[in-house]
Amino acid sequence: MRELEIESIRVRQETQQRAVVLRVKDSDLFLPIFVGHFEVEAIRLKLMDVDVQRPMTHDLLGAVIGNLGGSVDRIVVSELKNDTFYAKILVEYNGATIEIDSRPSDAIALAVRANAPIFAEEDVVEQAGVNLANEIAEAGATAAGNQTDTPVDEEELRGLSAFTDFIDTLDLEDLGKDG
Repeated sequence: MRELEIESIRVRQETQQRAVVLRVKDSDLFLPIFVGHFEVEAIRLKLMDVDVQRPMTHDLLGAVIGNLGGSVDRIVVSELKNDTFYAKILVEYNGATIEIDSRPSDAIALAVRANAPIFAEEDVVEQAGVNLANEIAEAGATAAGNQTDTPVDEEELRGLSAFTDFIDTLDLEDLGKDG
């Protein structure tokens, strides 16, 4: 399992599609996850320490877990199937760990409220992780006409199409820089 941190929230200008870009700690690997408008706002507001007058759904869930004597231990991006990420919220309660199935966006919104760490299973990072250094090197090789032809399985291409389409439109020049 790999620990992640929120690197940024990105919006694709043409479609207004949003992604939370997670960075594998101590590496150049990034994991972009598409999220809905409401979930991205819930994550963004908490990261910016914006107070809201009424509790949002993720605040409510955190309060219910806490008031019942539990605590959010961590969240795990557990699976990637057909371009869809799956996650689990791990709650500590009465000395036991309870796994709750979740959308990654909801789990991330809850994690930022509970100050809980975010993890991803190794195979999820292998399938969908983007190595920025490799992407830059490959782009340079392509521009110079030095790209090597590596056969890619057609099914693999279809499975990654949504990610590559989105990543191709991101401006990553400032990724990893402070501020």
